[in-house]
Amino acid sequence: MEQHIIYLDNNATTPMHEDVIEAVHEAHILYGNASSMHGLGRASAQAIEQSRQAIASLIDCSAKEVVFTSGASEANNTVFSIIREQIDLGSKRNRIITTTIEHPSIIETVKYLKSRGYKIDECPVDSTGRVDLATFKRLLGEDVALVSVMTGNNEIGTIQPIEEITELSHAVGALVHTDATQAIGKIEVSMRKMGVDYLSLSGHKFYGPKGIGVLAVKTKAPFTPLVHGGHQEGGRRAGTYNTASIVGIGVAAKLAKADLQAEHDRLWSLREMLRKGIEERIPNVVVNGNQQHCLPGTLDVSFPHAEGESILLYLDMEGIMVSTGSACASGSLEPSYVLLASGVDIELAHGSIRFSFGRYNTADDVAYVLEKLPPIIKRLREMSTR
Repeated sequence: MEQHIIYLDNNATTPMHEDVIEAVHEAHILYGNASSMHGLGRASAQAIEQSRQAIASLIDCSAKEVVFTSGASEANNTVFSIIREQIDLGSKRNRIITTTIEHPSIIETVKYLKSRGYKIDECPVDSTGRVDLATFKRLLGEDVALVSVMTGNNEIGTIQPIEEITELSHAVGALVHTDATQAIGKIEVSMRKMGVDYLSLSGHKFYGPKGIGVLAVKTKAPFTPLVHGGHQEGGRRAGTYNTASIVGIGVAAKLAKADLQAEHDRLWSLREMLRKGIEERIPNVVVNGNQQHCLPGTLDVSFPHAEGESILLYLDMEGIMVSTGSACASGSLEPSYVLLASGVDIELAHGSIRFSFGRYNTADDVAYVLEKLPPIIKRLREMSTR
């Protein structure tokens, strides 16, 4: 009997769209170095610039503000490196504000910088994962160089009020960065509307290739390269262009823009179908995150008296692939730091599962999960009370 394969871990990574696969395959004939002046080099450069325009159109910025990177982790590190250099050069703005629920590429960077003596405040969030604006306002001051707050959280899906955060930050002269990786292709992401100075994204989160991302940099924002070397990206990011992947992320960007509203509505419908089905069929569950300000495809649920890793493994045996939190933080049995920062107690955090939908999921997938999940939770709860 053929086993179902239900992939509900799209926040960890997405499969490449068919059009992206085809474009990447065809782009491999563009072997000329895009920095070369001959015909083959110019052909590669032209393809890269078309992708740059597609990204700019998707996130509502100028094409010249788009810098290609290896992914959002590199983009995030670049921003913190820019600010670190300014502090090292004696800037009176020598403090950074971020939050307790950022992606590990920022959380770990913050830990490293703190260990080197840099001043960083991590603003708390409320019980739904939204930034505590009262505390945030108190943290702001003339000494703040950078405020970095993610657009939407990768574990619980909570969307932050970036426009308001930017307005407050700019009022004291601070620069603003947002990691928009999880939001791209799910909600509108407009660099202009948000007003941010820096924005990070990663291709593999919206059906593009892995190993390619973007740091969008407002024209007048300070910039120092993280990677020094050749003159690529106007001297902002050295290294021979990854032409095929850049072509792929450009196609993914066009698809994301064209399908944005329809995909948003479809993902929200599937999420709500699963949420209601779980609440109807399984007693004593807790839905984590903010239910009004939430990425449409993300549902994080805690199942008291059932351990998250056990739920994941039982679901995996049924062909259902989910996560117990951020894939970047998996490999340890520690409870989700995002849930703990939101005030979720340790037992509930240990019993949480993240279901994240994508463009290839259907209502049939939800029905299958709702058939298999309740008996798994029942069995695990019975085992835990014996």
